[in-house]
Amino acid sequence: MKESDNFFEKVYQVARLIPYGKVTSYGSIANYLGAARSSRMVGWAMNNSHAQKKEVPAHRVVNKNGILTGKHHFNGTNLMQQLLENEGIIVIDNQIQELEKVFWNPMKELP
Repeated sequence: MKESDNFFEKVYQVARLIPYGKVTSYGSIANYLGAARSSRMVGWAMNNSHAQKKEVPAHRVVNKNGILTGKHHFNGTNLMQQLLENEGIIVIDNQIQELEKVFWNPMKELP
């Protein structure tokens, strides 16, 4: 197992804890895992999340400004947005509205 595989698995474990109707950012997950400069690797993990046996709610991970930067990795043009809207999150022009209200910070929420 490569070190990145282990990191990816840790990313998936955190992503699976994001509550329904909430989002977090690549950087927040990286920060929580003690790898503050690895938000891009968190993005790579999200891109690979569809290959996991246990579901990963990758649609709940966005960039720090609430922009759906990973949307092109979902089947269908607007699937990421539709999944978020199904959870009550408002998305306009690929950006989450009122991000502060729906933002989940693993540093504050997890032990």
